[in-house]
Amino acid sequence: MTDAHITIEDIASTDAQKHVKLVAISGQLDESNIDEKSQEIYTLINQNPQGLFLIFDFEKLEYMNSKAIGYLTDWYGKVTEGGGKIGIAKAKQNITDILQVVGLTQLISLYANIDEAKFAVLGG
Repeated sequence: MTDAHITIEDIASTDAQKHVKLVAISGQLDESNIDEKSQEIYTLINQNPQGLFLIFDFEKLEYMNSKAIGYLTDWYGKVTEGGGKIGIAKAKQNITDILQVVGLTQLISLYANIDEAKFAVLGG
């Protein structure tokens, strides 16, 4: 089984209607772990169905398979349905390339760093 770790932390927001979370994913998301790991994100979305703003920190994400991309697409749909947004920060070039090829970067913006993502996602 390949290792993947997800840590979720709150980001302070001046708007009480916005629930902002930094979701750092490290390791590899593949067939051996994606179904289990995706449940952590679904739990987060279900706990905050309205006004959830997710910033994914992909700095330490080495690989994601097509199923992981499918989950990311689904999370995008659920979060935006509730009036929220998703952004991706610090993705490695191989991850960026995959997201561009499948067209996900047309829905989810990529940012060079966490501060840039916070500013854009929160409408700074």
